[in-house]
Amino acid sequence: MEVDKQTGIYVPSTELDKLDKTESNQIEALKERSQQPIPDPDRWLDEELSRNILLTSVDAMLNWARRSSLWPVVCFPACCAFEFIATAASRFDISRFGMEVIRASPRQADLMITAGTLTWKMAPQVRRIYDQMAEPKWVIAMGACGIGGGIFRSSYNVVPGYNRIVPVDVYVPGCPPRPEALLYGIRMLQRKISEESIVTESR
Repeated sequence: MEVDKQTGIYVPSTELDKLDKTESNQIEALKERSQQPIPDPDRWLDEELSRNILLTSVDAMLNWARRSSLWPVVCFPACCAFEFIATAASRFDISRFGMEVIRASPRQADLMITAGTLTWKMAPQVRRIYDQMAEPKWVIAMGACGIGGGIFRSSYNVVPGYNRIVPVDVYVPGCPPRPEALLYGIRMLQRKISEESIVTESR
C-alpha cells in the first residue's frame, strides 16, 4: 500500500500487488499438487531378495556410517522445536547418535526433523529445504501437527501433515512428544537405514 499524496488515503501499490499475486498463485499451485500424501519411502521391504553376498557387506559398512552420523537441518516452524532443543541438550544428549551438529545449511544435512504446525504459505520453503538436502536423506515427522495437522487440521491455511509436502520415514506422535519419544524415533530411523541397500537407493 502507498499513500496518495493528494487525498492522504492508502492505495494499492502495483509492484506489491504483483508480488502478492505471484506468491498467492505459487501457494495455490502447491496446494493443488499436495492433496494426497506422498507414499512412505519403504521400497526396501520388497527388494530384499535382489541383494547378493558382496553387496550385503558393502551395505553393512555404508549403513553403519550413515546411521551413526545423521546431520539434522533446522526446520522447526512451531512449538515442538522446544522438545527437540531439550533432546539436543546435555540431559538427553543426541550427540550419542552422532547428531551433535545441527546444520544451518540443508546442503550439509541428511535428516529433516519437522517439528510443528506447517502453513501453506511456509510449505514451499520446507519443500525447498528438502530438495537442497544431500542424498540419501530422511525425514522424521515430529508431533501431532507434523503427522496430520493436529488440532489445526481443519484450518484453511494449515497443511494436514508434512507427508503432503515431503516423503516421511518415521512418525513420532505426541503434542508435543517428549524427548524420549524423539530419541525412540531416531533409533527407529537408524534401524530403517540399516536395512537399506545401495542397489535400491534411487528415491
